[in-house]
Amino acid sequence: MRYHNITKDDMLNGDGLRVVLWVAGCSHGCKGCQNPVTWDIHGGLKFDEAAKQEIFEELKKDYVSGITFSGGDPLHPFNREEVGTLIREIKETFPDKTIWLYTGFVWETIQKLDFMPLIDVIIDGEYIEELRDVQLKWKGSSNQRVIDVKNTLKEKKVVLKYWD
Repeated sequence: MRYHNITKDDMLNGDGLRVVLWVAGCSHGCKGCQNPVTWDIHGGLKFDEAAKQEIFEELKKDYVSGITFSGGDPLHPFNREEVGTLIREIKETFPDKTIWLYTGFVWETIQKLDFMPLIDVIIDGEYIEELRDVQLKWKGSSNQRVIDVKNTLKEKKVVLKYWD
């Protein structure tokens, strides 16, 4: 896996203060994408032990709510194995931290990935510029869904996450 950045104290990509891992590689090519530099699967830096430790040091902080995986697309087929391994390690080490993940894939095509039960919230679906709405919370276009993963798996149907 490769990545472009690790953002600290982020409030724009999930609930609370978060650390964000910007993964390299995306095959969706959404028109108007905020991060086209992250599309190249060979771009950015190799995700290594130092990068992992940087994330873990942030997650040790009480005021950090959790981690958000973005990109690029963390669920690009090339990334899935390493992202899944990292999610497992994070959940095992920091069980009270939340895990959010942005992907251009829709829930129905990724729900059976074995690490899905460890994720708290998934924002699914490609960004569609014509459906852009700056009033939307946590997503860029109205076709995307902010999915409560735990309740979705329990109810066996998509349950959306809402805030006041």
